[in-house]
Amino acid sequence: MNNQYLDVFLEEAREHIDSLNECLLNLENNPAQEIVDEIFRSAHTLKGMSGTMGHVQLSELTHEMENLLQEIRDHKIDVNAEIIDTLLKCVDILEELIGDIAEHGKEKQRDIQTVINKLKKKNIYNKTEQKIILDNKTINLNEYEDRIIRQALEEGLYIWKIVIKLVEDCLLKSARAFLIFKTLETLGEIIKTEPIVQDIEDEKFDNEFTLYLVTSYNKDKVLESLETVSELGSIDIDKVDEELLGISKGISHELHMDNQLSKPMANQQTVTKRITNFKKTSKTLRVDIERLDVLMNLVSELIIIKTRLEDIDESNSNQNRQRETVEYLERITSNLHDAVMKVRMVPIETVFNRFPRVVHDLSRELSKKIDLIIEGAETELDRTIIDEIGDPLIHLIRNAADHGIETPQERIGKGKPEHGTIKLNAYHDGNNVVIEVSDDGKGINLSSVLKKSIEHGLVEKDQSNNLKEYEITSFLFEPGFSTKSNVSDVSGRGVGLDVVKTKIESLGGSIEIKNKQDVGTTFLIRLPLTLAIIQALMVMVGEEKYAIPLSAIKETVIISVGEIKKVQKSEVTVLRGNVVPIVRLNRVLDIKRQKNDPLNLTLVIVRKGEKDVGLVVDDLIGQQEIVIKTLGSLLKNIKFIAGATILGDGQVALILDINNLI
Repeated sequence: MNNQYLDVFLEEAREHIDSLNECLLNLENNPAQEIVDEIFRSAHTLKGMSGTMGHVQLSELTHEMENLLQEIRDHKIDVNAEIIDTLLKCVDILEELIGDIAEHGKEKQRDIQTVINKLKKKNIYNKTEQKIILDNKTINLNEYEDRIIRQALEEGLYIWKIVIKLVEDCLLKSARAFLIFKTLETLGEIIKTEPIVQDIEDEKFDNEFTLYLVTSYNKDKVLESLETVSELGSIDIDKVDEELLGISKGISHELHMDNQLSKPMANQQTVTKRITNFKKTSKTLRVDIERLDVLMNLVSELIIIKTRLEDIDESNSNQNRQRETVEYLERITSNLHDAVMKVRMVPIETVFNRFPRVVHDLSRELSKKIDLIIEGAETELDRTIIDEIGDPLIHLIRNAADHGIETPQERIGKGKPEHGTIKLNAYHDGNNVVIEVSDDGKGINLSSVLKKSIEHGLVEKDQSNNLKEYEITSFLFEPGFSTKSNVSDVSGRGVGLDVVKTKIESLGGSIEIKNKQDVGTTFLIRLPLTLAIIQALMVMVGEEKYAIPLSAIKETVIISVGEIKKVQKSEVTVLRGNVVPIVRLNRVLDIKRQKNDPLNLTLVIVRKGEKDVGLVVDDLIGQQEIVIKTLGSLLKNIKFIAGATILGDGQVALILDINNLI
C-alpha cells in the first residue's frame, strides 16, 4: 500500500534533509530562535512522515532530535559546537537511511543508538557554561560570551553589569528597552541580557532586566547616557573584573579539556563519503501549475489543428488554406517544444544547496577557514543535466579546498584575509548555461604542472618552452595526473579532473581553466540548456548525412587544396593568421568520398576551449532543429558518435561528438 507514496516520501524527505543541513550550518554562525524553529519543524515533519510510512529508525531518531531541539527552544540549553556536531551526525544517518529506502524500499539496520544516547545526555551540553559569582548572584556564560569577556579584559576594556528597573506604570516596556539598547550600543557592545533579548522584545519580564556591556567608557559616562532615557525607575551598574572571573578559571580549564575529549573529531570517512558518493536527485519532478496550464492549452490547439487537417479535402481544398494550416501547426509545435522544455527545467539550486555542508566538512578536515558564496542558484537547467552535474562540481570544490585555498597562516603571510573563499556562480549565455567554480587561493603553479607533464611523458622537454598557458593547464585533465606528492583522503591520487572532463563532455559541454598566480583559479563549465533538442548543421560525408551541434561550430569556409600544409605529418591550414588543424571526416569515419581529389574543400570550423579544428565535409545541407535519440546500450561506446536523429524523410542521421573527435 505504501509503495504508491514512496516517491513522494523520498522527494519530501530529501528536501527536509537539505533544509536541516542548511539551517544547522546557519545556526553555527547565528544561533537565532527562528533558525532553531525551522530545524525543529523539519525534524518534526520528517518524524511524522516516517511514522506514517512505517520507517521505525527514521522516526525514532527524529523524535530524539525533536526532544533536544525543544530544550533549546525553551532556553534550557544553549547552542554550542558539540550540539551542532551531534545534530549534523544525526542528519548524516538520516541521509543514509533515506538512501536505503530509495535503493531497497526499506531501512537497513544501522547504529542509531550511539547518537541517540548522545542526544539524551543533555547535561553534557551545559558543561560549556562558565559561572561567575557577582554579588551572590550566578551569571551563566557560554563559551562565546566567556571568550569575549576574557578578550575584553586583556585589552583593558570595562565590562559593566547594568540592572535596569522601569517605573511601575511604564506602558510600552519593549519600546523603552529598545531605547536603552540603542543608547548603550553607541558606547560599546551588549554581550548578554537576562532574560534573553527575544523575551525582552516580547515583554516577557517584570519591570527589571539586566545587560552586560563591553565598553571603553567609565561608569559615569554609561550612567549619564542612560539618564537621557525617560521612565527608568533605577539604574544599578557593577563592574565585572578579572578577580571575579578568576573564580571560574580552574573550572574553565578542566571543562575545556573535557570538551576536547568528548567533542567528535571531523570524520574523514564521512567527508570523503559525502564527496565521492554524491547522491543524485530523484526522478520525480515538481512543476509550476502555470507551466502545465500552458502545456494543456497547446495540446488543445494541437487537437483543433488535427481536426482542421482532417477536414481538408486534398483534391478540392484551397492551397492557401492548406498552407495556413501547416504554418499554424508549425507555430503550435514550436510553442509546445518551448513549453515542454520549461517543464523539464529545474533551478540549479537543487544541486548547489548541498554544497555548504560539503565545504563545512572539508574546512574542518583540512583545518582551513573556507567560506562558500553561491550566486545564480535560480538559473534553470534541463533535469537530465541537473542529475549528472553534481559529481563533477564536488570534485572541483574538493580541488579548490585542498589545492587552491591556503592555510590561515599562509594567507595572513600573503596579506590575504584569513578565510578563503570558494565561489559558485551560474548564468545563462545564449543557448548554454555557464557554471563557474572559483577560489581566491594560490592558483596553479604552471612550472610545477609542466615539470610533472614532462615526467609523465605528456610533452617533450624541448617542446615545453613553446607551450601556451591553456595548453599547460590542459595537462591537469589527463588521467592519473596530480601535482601533489602526498596522498590524502581528499586528493592526491590523480583521480578527479579527468573524471570531471569526461562527465562534462558526455553531457555535450566543455570545461576550461582561468588562472592567476596567488590570486586564484576559476574552472568554467559550459553546458547545453537541454540534451533533448538541439540546433545542428546537417552535412554530407560521402553518401551519408551527419549532424554537427551548432553550439560547437565557429564558422564554415571553403579553401583550395593548395592552402593545405603538412606539419609533423598532420594537415593544417592558415586561417586569418591562425594555424588550424584539419580532420578529414571520411577517413575518421571510414566513408568513401563522392568526389575524387576536388580542387576546393569545404571546412566546418569547430571550437573546443581555445582550440579551433577544421572538419572536411563533402557538402553542407543546412541548419536544422533535431531531436537527439540515444544509440542504446549495445552501441553506446561507439567513438565519435554522440547519438542519432530521425530526419523528416524517415532517414537516420548520426550526431558527431565533437569533443571526442578533437
